[in-house]
Amino acid sequence: MGPSVRIVVLGDSLTAGLGLAPDEAYPSVLEGRLREKGLPAEIINAGVSGDTSAGGLRRIEWSLEGDVRVLIVALGGNDGLRGLPPAELKKNLSAIIERAQSRRITVILAGMEAPPNLGRAYTAEFRHVYRDLAATYKIALLPFLLDGVAGVASLNQPDGIHPNVTGARKVADNLWPYVEAAVRRTQMP
Repeated sequence: MGPSVRIVVLGDSLTAGLGLAPDEAYPSVLEGRLREKGLPAEIINAGVSGDTSAGGLRRIEWSLEGDVRVLIVALGGNDGLRGLPPAELKKNLSAIIERAQSRRITVILAGMEAPPNLGRAYTAEFRHVYRDLAATYKIALLPFLLDGVAGVASLNQPDGIHPNVTGARKVADNLWPYVEAAVRRTQMP
């Protein structure tokens, strides 16, 4: 067993675990699962409620302090809710990815979907931002962080946006294969 791997999850209220106890948010669930599998890791929850991709970019430098080996970028939900231009989302996420890669940090990109009320063109352009970035930077992409959770009342809090305890575990399930693979790769000699 190698040294502990430091993982940062840069995100918004979904990452912060709005409405949940800190140990119920999906980053904590992932950390527990890594330990159960004998993969020593420390996950830093850098989720800030209400944050956009621009906010994530503003705090990327301090988020990557220390010996960070893996960065999970889970931003964009608030960009979509606010109808911000997908080109701005792409520019901000590109800068975050480039800063992490310049430090030889493995990046996992967690995609988001824009609300359908913004129209098909916006939704498609928004979705393509994540695919394009994953291809450009050759990084792992979870196409939709909330896959199987969004729109499922039994997995969300009454606001219909933020996962409940069970929903947060499902989000952790969605990310698990990417996180496990990244941690195993960082521990290879």
